[in-house]
Amino acid sequence: MKEIKHYINGEYVGSASGKQFDNVNPVNGQTFARVHEAGREEVDAAVKAARAALNGPWGKMTLDERTRILHKVADGINDRFDEFLEAECLDTGKPKKMASHIDIPRGAANFKVFADMIKNVPAESFEMATPDGSGALNYAVRRPKGVIGVISPWNLPLLLMTWKVGPALACGNTVVVKPSEETPTTTALLGEVMKDAGVPDGVYNVVHGFGGDSAGQFLTEHQDVDGFTFTGETTTGETIMKSAARGIRDISLELGGKNAGLVFADCDMDKAIEGTMRSAFVNCGQVCLGTERVYVERSIFDEFVSRLKAEAEKLRIGPPDDDAANFGPLVSLKHREKVLSYYQKAVEDGATVVTGGGVPDMPEQYAGGAWVQPTIWTGLSEDSPVVTDEIFGPCCHIQPFDSEEEAIELANRLPYGLASAIWTENVSRAHRVAGQVEAGIIWVNSWFLRDLRTPFGGSKQSGIGREGGVHSLEFYTEMKNVCIKL
Repeated sequence: MKEIKHYINGEYVGSASGKQFDNVNPVNGQTFARVHEAGREEVDAAVKAARAALNGPWGKMTLDERTRILHKVADGINDRFDEFLEAECLDTGKPKKMASHIDIPRGAANFKVFADMIKNVPAESFEMATPDGSGALNYAVRRPKGVIGVISPWNLPLLLMTWKVGPALACGNTVVVKPSEETPTTTALLGEVMKDAGVPDGVYNVVHGFGGDSAGQFLTEHQDVDGFTFTGETTTGETIMKSAARGIRDISLELGGKNAGLVFADCDMDKAIEGTMRSAFVNCGQVCLGTERVYVERSIFDEFVSRLKAEAEKLRIGPPDDDAANFGPLVSLKHREKVLSYYQKAVEDGATVVTGGGVPDMPEQYAGGAWVQPTIWTGLSEDSPVVTDEIFGPCCHIQPFDSEEEAIELANRLPYGLASAIWTENVSRAHRVAGQVEAGIIWVNSWFLRDLRTPFGGSKQSGIGREGGVHSLEFYTEMKNVCIKL
């Protein structure tokens, strides 16, 4: 059986303890690889290698040399596209059609985008007067933050990992990556691409394992790591904040959400249905920016529910190799238990199950997989856990509203503030509502339309900090002011 090892200082190494865990294919529930679990020894070795590379060849490279290498990394991923695609789909179970258009190409593009961006973002300078009349010149320079701990999620493993590693390396940092234990394969495979592209040993390191009393805890507790970037649930983010507080290490956290979609009667119904279908069900609902709460103006409520139901029931459930499939399994049987517990809770709380609500019938060879039905509810109280908790599955609750003010109040009532989608053809309303909804990213008449130059992150309990464009550079660099007396 295949083994997935750590990538430390340019080499694949096993765990000294011999500890390993299963990597399970969510399509059929079968183990296809064994993953080495890092102890403190492996994490310490990875951090030391990252520090040595920072002070060694990587830190001595010019910006042009560094960015040329990162372009080669992107090309290396694309040259091995099919291999990365196969690995990503084995880990996640998602349809190859989707992963081939989103996960792999955008994962590769992150290296080129940020390599080009760092070359074109200016710092600031100011002339100032001095009492003696000769003046002074102040100018800012960017320097790498240091060794960055990257803790990446399982829903878009390659894309969201490179979304962090790309700008970190472009800015001259070195990294120790702890991928999700559910989806370690492409993060490990990237080590080979880094080596072939000429990335010096120690710049990119990977340690596998879990959170508490495993690689995640050992990495965040390590005092020679200068900052942490994490995408995942809010409770884990709180734990990382506590660890980072010791030694005053910087953090960038993109955390949980319970995102609201607001559908007004003056919307283009076709756009609203198509966009809500994607925001609720794409990637089997496992998208941090997805819509689990949909609020629809009462006059169009029945039509909207009926049309969304019809579209949800057209989704084709199937394995990655099924070209007609556009809906795969959840990432794991464990996650399915969580999602199904909310499906059951919805019924207990009196929901009307518009469609779905259970497990689909699958052919025998896939019966052990983590399959669930796309599900729509109506009729729940706003205090139901189904409406307040992030489920992270292919489901949404639809509730009517009667006024713009009520819609805004409903959208803002939870402690999360990651994303929202607003559907209206009234341009004044679009600006007015977008300005009042408390979320880090607002889409109007669209969803998941991302310009990588723009700030990305959440408000309230959905995160701290912003990434994307110059905002990524602000986190991954330290600004130094130089004052020259003339």
